[in-house]
Amino acid sequence: MVQKNLIDGEWIAGSEAFRSINPSNTNDVVGEYARASADDARAAIAAAKAAFPAWSRSGILERHAILRKTADEILARKDELGKLLSREEGKTLVEGIGETVRAGQIFDFFAGECLRLAGEVLPSARPNIGVEITREPIGVVGIITPWNFPIAIPAWKIAPALCYGNTVVFKPAELVPGSSWAIVDILHRAGLPKGVLNLVMGKGSVVGQAMLDSPDVHAITFTGSVGTGKRVAAASVEHNRKFQLEMGGKNPFVVLDDADLSVAVEAAVNSAFFSTGQRCTASSRIIVTEGIHDRFVAAMGERMQGLVVDDALKAGTHIGPVVDESQLNQDSDYIAIGKQEGARLAFGGELLQRDTPGFYLQPALFTEATNKMRISREEIFGPVAAVIRVKDYDEALAVANDTPFGLSSGIATTSLKHATHFKRNAEAGMVMVNLPTAGVDFHVPFGGRKGSSYGSREQGRYAAEFYTTVKTAYTLA
Repeated sequence: MVQKNLIDGEWIAGSEAFRSINPSNTNDVVGEYARASADDARAAIAAAKAAFPAWSRSGILERHAILRKTADEILARKDELGKLLSREEGKTLVEGIGETVRAGQIFDFFAGECLRLAGEVLPSARPNIGVEITREPIGVVGIITPWNFPIAIPAWKIAPALCYGNTVVFKPAELVPGSSWAIVDILHRAGLPKGVLNLVMGKGSVVGQAMLDSPDVHAITFTGSVGTGKRVAAASVEHNRKFQLEMGGKNPFVVLDDADLSVAVEAAVNSAFFSTGQRCTASSRIIVTEGIHDRFVAAMGERMQGLVVDDALKAGTHIGPVVDESQLNQDSDYIAIGKQEGARLAFGGELLQRDTPGFYLQPALFTEATNKMRISREEIFGPVAAVIRVKDYDEALAVANDTPFGLSSGIATTSLKHATHFKRNAEAGMVMVNLPTAGVDFHVPFGGRKGSSYGSREQGRYAAEFYTTVKTAYTLA
């Protein structure tokens, strides 16, 4: 059965359909999904625009009930939805279920935020005048999400958009439509009025472009590549719309001489290779001071020997396949580039064969890398990491900050002095001490600096900065 798009409260078939394929087993078709046209996208935008006046003035208990019901169903179905996610994206079943739980927690959090909408009452500088400061919804929000977190990222964009009274046109990544379709189906059955949430699956060049071209889309939140993010920005400036971008990362993980070796290795392996390295917060630059360098590299190699790369649904799998053939080719190209640049491939980097046909790649670790190499400058988005040897903490910090990106930055140290200085001076939106660079909570801000992000933060109470606009009202007493 072909899963359809949701437009103005109705499930609409497209003129054609596309298949989602399991990267752990390319013989397994996860599902068939209707591909929306530009006209479908324009119809979805019109429906969202028409639904906005009523939804923006809806009661907070109505919004709370819908989001809470959605959270409850996601959590009740976490095993089923987690398996679907792992089949279509390729992350391990443990990670798939964990991501699904996070999506449920996000909807639960914003259900609560519906009941905590607040403003300010201030005295005026003039006598007998009162001032009220309130937040109001923006209007129609376009949501464009990537393939690497197919249920969590849609959740952390859709939930606040609806919580604050906006209507939504949602385009998920075409590579992983199943999890997104499931979320929309749950929200639809939870009681959302028609037109409030619209799902248009399909090609970014068609559906996404129709969203960018429309003056009736009042805000766009985008997570994806730097190149596409720049196009979203340019189109949004032309329409004077609000936009929010989460793009690339080249996140450093610093290991100092005084680090606990086992803590450092475990954090580095998690940062670089879990979720097959397909996280914008993954660390593919491991910056190690010379006193611990050789011991660290040896321990990393030993730890990597024990990593099981296999079918995402198999018990005991640590790392699933790369998401598709195109991404696998990109990873392989970067491994070749690293060798050409003079880095030493210390471990891995081989294509693997398993019981089922899939896109399996042994995690790769380079040593003897410099921060000028392409493997140290460009986002690879795969299980490929490079170790950069430095003299001391000062050089480590300088190298860590020497990047056009600034999403997440980590350090392994037992020195309170160095940890405190690093938290203050790392040029990143998020800093981790003795923890992986990837792995964040659902109720606190998420976002970066420099080329990684543009606009206000996502998640937690900070989401209100993007999904609302501030109104100041004066009243003569």
